Amino acid sequence: MTLKKSALVALALMLPLATASAQQAAAPAPAPGYGAPISLDAAKKVIAAGQAEAKKNGWTMVISVIDTGGNLVALERMDGTQLGSIQVAQDKAHTALFFKRPSKSFQDGLAQGGENNRYLAMAGVLPVDGGDLIISGGAIIGAIGVSGAASAQDGQVAKAGAAASK
Repeated sequence: MTLKKSALVALALMLPLATASAQQAAAPAPAPGYGAPISLDAAKKVIAAGQAEAKKNGWTMVISVIDTGGNLVALERMDGTQLGSIQVAQDKAHTALFFKRPSKSFQDGLAQGGENNRYLAMAGVLPVDGGDLIISGGAIIGAIGVSGAASAQDGQVAKAGAAASK
């Protein structure tokens, strides 16, 4: 092999390493790991805090809490909330739990367009604000999903509920 060819081969072999290292540098900080699943009592506190925020603002909502396995622990539908919000709240919680980030991060990504449009083809992603992680002791113990109002309002209630676990 000539010197020119061996230099090209070496360069070609190094390119994927440089690309991977650049992608690692741009990656966000890792989310905390999964911990023991949320208890029913803790889930009730999360829902109560979310409902208090919703009531304070005059919103009716469905609030769901799932554990680290994605299993429903508790769900409450406030009087007058549309039935469609039952499933949407659960889907938002699953999005947050399975991808270790608030569902709003996918909504924000779609707003930027470009390669973020791939989120539309990802199974299990509901790219709408209102799903958030429930973290206790530095570990993910579950997720909250909220639906019933505008997505920013759902997100506000989800954050209030999730904060009750800290």
